Amino acid sequence: MNPTVPSIDPWKDEQDVPSAAPMTRAEVQSLLLRKPQVSVWRVVALQAVVGLAVALVSGFFAAGKLSVVWSALYGAAIIAVPSALFALSIQLWLSKLKPGVAVYGFALGELLKIGLTIVLLFFAPRIVQPLSWAAMLIAVVVTLQVYWVALILRGKKSSCAA
Repeated sequence: MNPTVPSIDPWKDEQDVPSAAPMTRAEVQSLLLRKPQVSVWRVVALQAVVGLAVALVSGFFAAGKLSVVWSALYGAAIIAVPSALFALSIQLWLSKLKPGVAVYGFALGELLKIGLTIVLLFFAPRIVQPLSWAAMLIAVVVTLQVYWVALILRGKKSSCAA
């Protein structure tokens, strides 16, 4: 008897693994209904709402100091404005490209979004004076968490039906 010995070469594809069968149209539609996509505009809207809430809460805790409120609003804008520009670029530009090219456009858009965020952080002390670093950074961190909230809330319908 000569048993087959599995290959130890990590680059060699296994021949015995059956390939996955392509999904039918009904299976794809069922999957999309169970796992709906997250709209980028919904994420931007949630970021704006969360940013306003953080600014109001920070103003409450700072006894109405306007500089703290402006700092928190600017912190939320540091995240929301690049996200909105990225969403607009996806809608206008990337959706018209071939999928292979759109992947590179998506990566470039993400890189530009990160770059704009860094630039806005750099100019924060010059734009908002006096700047409350604590309020601004708390707003940045909380507004960044909206991505997770949007993923959790995806597909949930609002209960505003009359």
